[in-house]
Amino acid sequence: MEERMSAQKAHKIIISNRKSGVLNGVIDVLSFDVGEILLETELGMLMIKGTDLHVKRLTLEKGEIDIEGRIDSLTYSDVKTAAKQGESLLGRLFK
Repeated sequence: MEERMSAQKAHKIIISNRKSGVLNGVIDVLSFDVGEILLETELGMLMIKGTDLHVKRLTLEKGEIDIEGRIDSLTYSDVKTAAKQGESLLGRLFK
């Protein structure tokens, strides 16, 4: 397990007062609107839910994203686990 973690790039989240966040280790932004941001990260899919969410800065070359708005929840899911179980990604995320 340690070998797998060391082979991955760093993934870090810093949230300030539930109003802003800085994330790195982001591979792709799959979707975003004022209520939800869906990211593919080094450690799996990450769904950020809240209100009045905005992407302030996005640098996919560096794997960084800055967000602002009221952050209510962060939920991770593993894409590989969902694929093994035969479920679609969206089906797994929106259970």
